Amino acid sequence: MNLVVVGAQWGDEGKGKIVDYLAEDADVILRFSGGANAGHTIVAGDVTYKLHLVPSGIVYADKSVILGTGMVIDPDALFSELATIEEQGINWNNRIYISDRAHLVLPRYREEDVELDKNRKNPIGTTGRGIGVTYAHKAHRDGIRVGDMYNEKIYANLPEEDKAYLNKFKEKMREMVIDLCSFMAEHKDKRILFEGAQGVLLDLDVGTYPYVSSGYSQAAGAAMGGGIGPRAIDGVMGVFKAYSTRVGNGPFPSEFQSDKEGELENYIRETGREYGVTTGRPRRCGYLDLPALKYACRINSLDSLVLTHLDVYDEISEVKACIGYECDGEIVEDFPSDLSILEKAVPVTKTFKGWNKSLKDIKSFDELPKEAKEYIKFIEDYTETSVDIVSVGYKRKETILRKEFWS
Repeated sequence: MNLVVVGAQWGDEGKGKIVDYLAEDADVILRFSGGANAGHTIVAGDVTYKLHLVPSGIVYADKSVILGTGMVIDPDALFSELATIEEQGINWNNRIYISDRAHLVLPRYREEDVELDKNRKNPIGTTGRGIGVTYAHKAHRDGIRVGDMYNEKIYANLPEEDKAYLNKFKEKMREMVIDLCSFMAEHKDKRILFEGAQGVLLDLDVGTYPYVSSGYSQAAGAAMGGGIGPRAIDGVMGVFKAYSTRVGNGPFPSEFQSDKEGELENYIRETGREYGVTTGRPRRCGYLDLPALKYACRINSLDSLVLTHLDVYDEISEVKACIGYECDGEIVEDFPSDLSILEKAVPVTKTFKGWNKSLKDIKSFDELPKEAKEYIKFIEDYTETSVDIVSVGYKRKETILRKEFWS
């Protein structure tokens, strides 16, 4: 059985926790896109794990994890991350596999990335980790794949600086490298959990281009980067927060305005710990953008929504959500591709009564305050998609499950 988890906003939705939660009943966890620019936080017991390249399932001692074909892998960042989690008590040996078709991030790509964004007329706000440049080299057909390190002819023709760098990792990675398509065929009867990076609104094709990531963040990427065909996907879940956030530049129509909602923005940023796992940058915050979420449901064919950070609103007397955009006197209800509309848009909001109660100890959906259930019901009706998991805190146990996914 193959289940896919993607971000339904601009990333940072809490996918790491949800993948960790669902991974308990999975056999293999596969990350299908992105690179070290992604950040997932896992809280298990009293330990917090901050992952960037390694799939979230690594925290379970009996699970195998895969870095898929659609990923771009920085060997230095990978082994630094493995050293960190090993210090935290995780034995990762013989549990990590890497697709031989995944591309490698080289030091000169990182330098190129920083220089490229610095010289753009409209900077993207890249993390400077060489991710976009690596994908660009891949598209130009002059990139270097993981498997190319073990092809003598290809390796011999690499620039000396690349070989000098890769020589430090080549043998350490050899036993991890697999033919992913064959691996997936051999494990077709297993429970495979596919983990996305970033969010659909940062997808290269369907996101807010050009202010997007360079990989695929939508559910279709699970097939392209996961060694399977699209008909092998059994279910797709989209994770979203009770509000919206964005990192870096680009349109954000429901963003709080500092002169009007600055106090609310600061409260949500601090309460929700809205700082980048990878960069530490404060995230831009705003109302839940329902037109954007409905777009994510449609473009991913989502079977289920996963609502996180609902507890951040515990002490808010009124909760608002964006239900449309006003632009030049017109009301826009669908999420547009035209950046000029998104940049000028003023959010049209609907107000909900807050619940003024801590949700952290609630174990079932029926126990939620009626105000919280009304907020969720409106989201379901608007997006035409059921909310089947509700997260009310960072810990695994602070999760409300409304349906079984592995049956």
